[in-house]
Amino acid sequence: MPASASPVSFATADLCDANEARLAAGSMHALHPAFRAFGRHPRFCGPVETVRCFEDNSAVRSALEQPGDGRVLVVDGGGSLRCALLGGNLAQLAERNGWAGVVVNGCVRDVVEIDACGIGVRALAVHPRRSEKRGNGTIGVTVEIGGVRIAPGHWCYADEDGIVVSDAPLL
Repeated sequence: MPASASPVSFATADLCDANEARLAAGSMHALHPAFRAFGRHPRFCGPVETVRCFEDNSAVRSALEQPGDGRVLVVDGGGSLRCALLGGNLAQLAERNGWAGVVVNGCVRDVVEIDACGIGVRALAVHPRRSEKRGNGTIGVTVEIGGVRIAPGHWCYADEDGIVVSDAPLL
C-alpha cells in the first residue's frame, strides 16, 4: 500500500481475536504498548524491512532512500532515549518514497513535521537531540524488540490499539 493510498481497513484487536492460534504458536505477536503514534496515518500495514542501529540513523536514511512499495520500516534503535533516529526530513523522505510507516524502537523529533506526513510512525518517545551520523547500522537483518523477533518479510499492522507483527500476511 503506497503511503499516499487510503489505509486498509483492519483492527489489530480483531486480528488478535481471529488469530489466537498464531499468537499461541508464536508466529504472530503484539508489541509492548509503549509506542506513541505520529504521522497522518494512525493505521498502517505492510511487509517489513528492518534496520538495526544505535544512536546513529545513517542506515535509517539509507533504507528510506529506497522505494518503500508500501512496506513498513522497523528500526531497532536498542530502545535508546538519548537521541532521535527519525525526524521531519526522514519522514518526508519516507512519504515521498512510498513507505507505509516506520516503527522506531527509540525516539523521534520534529513531531509537527512528522504529523504533517502521509505515513504512520510509532516511536517510544520524543527527543530534540539528533543522532550521530557515523555510517553505522545494518539493513535487512532480524531484530528483536521487547522479546519479539522481527525479520524482513514479516508483516506489521499498526493502529490505535497497538502493533501486531506476523510472519505472514493476515488480511
